[in-house]
Amino acid sequence: MNSEDIIWIPGYNLDSNCYLIDDMLVDTGAGDNKEYLFSKLKEHGVNPEDIKLIVNTHCHFDHVNGNCFFPNAKIAIHKIDAIALREEGNPDTVASHFGSKINCHKVDIELEEGDKIKDFEVIHTPGHSKGAICLWDGENLISGDTVFGQGGVGRTDIGGSWSDLKESVEKLKKLDVKTIYPGHGMIDNNGKKSIEMSYSHF
Repeated sequence: MNSEDIIWIPGYNLDSNCYLIDDMLVDTGAGDNKEYLFSKLKEHGVNPEDIKLIVNTHCHFDHVNGNCFFPNAKIAIHKIDAIALREEGNPDTVASHFGSKINCHKVDIELEEGDKIKDFEVIHTPGHSKGAICLWDGENLISGDTVFGQGGVGRTDIGGSWSDLKESVEKLKKLDVKTIYPGHGMIDNNGKKSIEMSYSHF
């Protein structure tokens, strides 16, 4: 997929970044900034009701709480994190740590390693959460909070696993990543080098 087909919607306040790819939205933010998110979609000629599929990179509230803004969309998330998203008050969403709660518990599609979504392959990358995923198209990596630009990695102190994260980053290190589209922060066009820097944390 051409990088220009992946439209970055920068996170606002607690929101994660969101990525618009045709009629698919990857992550939806913390659910506090509906007008901001809708305005960004409309800037790119997309009405909110045109979104047909939402892919959540993991179950944390700052990535999933905007799902309710898109009642016509199917919600896809890894089958492990689907458990947390469906359950009221599940601590794995980390919502309570930030004085929030999950507003939308719908899950339509339970993803697994190797599943295909549009031009992307699902890579299960536990560590930041048990069911965290990245999306990989052979060049571009939508990384959620597994790795960030400039060699960052996701936190593991709230329900995560440092050892699992190490294994996940090691898996990503084997890919010839051109561009990282992270869950927070800036896009990084030196993807492979950045992932090598991420692995140096371990």
